[in-house]
Amino acid sequence: MKLMLAAALSLGLAGCAATGVEQYRAEQPALDLKTYMNGTLDAWGMFQGRSGEVKKRFHVVIDAQWKGDTGVLNEQFSWSDGTTSRRVWTLTRQADGSFRGRADDVVGEAIGEVAGNALRWRYVLALPVDGKVYHVDFDDWMFLIDDKVMLNRSAMSKWGFHLGEVSLTFVKR
Repeated sequence: MKLMLAAALSLGLAGCAATGVEQYRAEQPALDLKTYMNGTLDAWGMFQGRSGEVKKRFHVVIDAQWKGDTGVLNEQFSWSDGTTSRRVWTLTRQADGSFRGRADDVVGEAIGEVAGNALRWRYVLALPVDGKVYHVDFDDWMFLIDDKVMLNRSAMSKWGFHLGEVSLTFVKR
């Protein structure tokens, strides 16, 4: 009985393990982040709360420029409520092919892994809500569809509790 309980617990925990980016290594077209995220891109997205209800929609124009292994992504957001915001990412390609990213509202560094057509970013975002700032975990997945389109889906959580999702479609000009 104890053996069966231990086996069931092990299987349950294995089912909770996060999918790794490596499973997409053979997927095409291969994502070269420095090539795709270079120049001007438009993205349209939405934030959905825990229940799936759309809470906010947005458009973002990204001006992305690289010098060597360092890229700067200047993101200009226009929100459905009429407000605007800006985020500037500085990305650095590492010797092992991964990326590190920094932005003013990112706590510490974002860690990015690329394999095949996929990019996975993990980071903590300082998210202002109703006059308070919450540190929210992002598990951010991007999938290159072709040389112009990339799809993005981010899961937001705090202390392991699911808060919602952000979905975006990037289109390279």
